[in-house]
Amino acid sequence: MAIADVKEYTHLTEEEVEQIGRELDAIRTEVEESRNAEDAAYINRMIRIQRGLAAAGRVTLIAGTQSKRTRVPAAVLGASFLGLAKILENMEIGHNVMHGQWDWMNDPEIHSSNWEWDTAQPAEQWKHSHNYIHHQFTNVLGHDNDIGYGIMRLAREQRWHPYYLGQPVYNALLASLFQWGVALHDLDLERIRKGEKDPKEMKRQLKQIGKKGRNQILKDYVVYPALSGKHWRTTLKANATANLARNLWAYMIIFCGHFPDGALHFTEEELEDETRAEWYLRQMLGSANFEGGRTLHILSGSLGFQIEHHLFPDLPSNRYPEIAVKVRALCEKYDIPYTTGPLHRQYGQALRTIMKLSLPNHMTSSDDPAPPQRADTADEPARERRRLSDSERQPRRVELGGWSRQHSWEEA
Repeated sequence: MAIADVKEYTHLTEEEVEQIGRELDAIRTEVEESRNAEDAAYINRMIRIQRGLAAAGRVTLIAGTQSKRTRVPAAVLGASFLGLAKILENMEIGHNVMHGQWDWMNDPEIHSSNWEWDTAQPAEQWKHSHNYIHHQFTNVLGHDNDIGYGIMRLAREQRWHPYYLGQPVYNALLASLFQWGVALHDLDLERIRKGEKDPKEMKRQLKQIGKKGRNQILKDYVVYPALSGKHWRTTLKANATANLARNLWAYMIIFCGHFPDGALHFTEEELEDETRAEWYLRQMLGSANFEGGRTLHILSGSLGFQIEHHLFPDLPSNRYPEIAVKVRALCEKYDIPYTTGPLHRQYGQALRTIMKLSLPNHMTSSDDPAPPQRADTADEPARERRRLSDSERQPRRVELGGWSRQHSWEEA
């Protein structure tokens, strides 16, 4: 069941919640005041490694495919280099740069307002759908479009329809074509279906997506294959393999962050007069971590620390391991759930939820104990929750990063 009151669910008093907020603010301040040259060196090093991998992949495919003896090994090695480069650029670099994690460096090349990443969704649209919508309204039904991405049912409160019987298929398609699914995300397919989308804005977004998508297709499937000459098919297949690997990896990592057991959903009532401390608490309850070594965390964009990322989305990702120690101790102190586990288990739970919720509620059981409900909503049946427009949503929190709609984000 979705939560209508985080204080009631956690059995915390109002003062305890506000104290948690103060302690988290103190963690933020400590990191902000200690950002230094080592942090700047980290992101610059990641960018150099990523560009080196991309260059190695391109050179290997162009040069190695010229000989029949080296063609297959070059294709495998080139696809591997490119896949790693795309994963690193999308996850640890692009995602975090566009959150404003490195804006404090005042480096125009590594700034949230300038970065355009190597994927089909325009940066502007991603910053709106992700920085503003998802991080502000994490797991709130009717507000967070990441719950189901407009095509799947990922909460028991969402009304069931026979359409969802195909959910296993939709999920497989979304995973395989993830960059294209993300590219369409900010269009808000649900509002389009209901005729609530501004036609002019939709036309502008589609034009922007078309231009970005065209450039991605030309780069990966026309220009670089052409440079391989008569063996262009080998390079094209290697590029497609690299994109598929990036899509599947990004999909799995992102789904592990909000859909395993223990990552909770919330009703619109939770947003009523929500304080900063309550927002913090909702981020901790609505997010899930996974365990692993440093290399795994880097390749996952540090989203193995999803809880810490949602608390502090604009703090440098290389600082999340040290932040996690303090956040976990805070959760233990106040007996707040801290959802974490091995990567395979977190994804397995998310996949099980996807399969179960393709069926009506009466045919499946919930995997989480029902949290306390407000008296006026305890018996409320599953219902369709209307997506809200930006004008109907609350003002955004400044730490969520910039976004624009043909104007500066400060004016938004």
